[in-house]
Amino acid sequence: MPIDLHTLASAFVTLLVILDPPGAIPIFLTLTRSLTPKERAGAARRASLVALVVIASFAVFGQQILNYLHISLAALQGAGGLLLLIVALQLLTGTEGGQNADAGVNVALVPLGTPLLAGPGAIVATMLAVRSAHGAGQVASVGLALVAALVVVWLTLRYAGGLHRVLRESGIVLLSRIAGLLLSAIAVQMVADSIRAFVQAH
Repeated sequence: MPIDLHTLASAFVTLLVILDPPGAIPIFLTLTRSLTPKERAGAARRASLVALVVIASFAVFGQQILNYLHISLAALQGAGGLLLLIVALQLLTGTEGGQNADAGVNVALVPLGTPLLAGPGAIVATMLAVRSAHGAGQVASVGLALVAALVVVWLTLRYAGGLHRVLRESGIVLLSRIAGLLLSAIAVQMVADSIRAFVQAH
């Protein structure tokens, strides 16, 4: 089963752009600022694994799941946007501390693992790549690209702690407000895209 390098490279670059590891750093640092370095490293690992499982599951069973539940991709995108908007408002108002209650487990699952990393963009891109793949080699190439992209994400988040030590608490507070603003913009864009998709569909 030969690996298709063109499919691998194309899917890897697409996913890496959508996942945007550098863009996740300020949000990750903000949500994990009360954790120890060991707990932060664990949160980075869990978030990457959650994203891998969610995206891979949708790549294989996504269309069947959505059809069975009578959910459109636009609805999934809108729900993800609303969830991110809640997190963004917490960051802007400084009330995100409750997210860190269970040693980073909650943060790793939501919102880092999903919908921030395993969001509608990454899910749809992977589903389309699998759907357009011809043969087991190209499907395997897409899977390898997904794993490689999330390894880059994990490494980026894993070593974001160095930036945390440089910025200290005051810098992280400032970063949290900026992250909240950026995340709210991402959330509003996701909801707007969802509404546009609904309008076009009807």
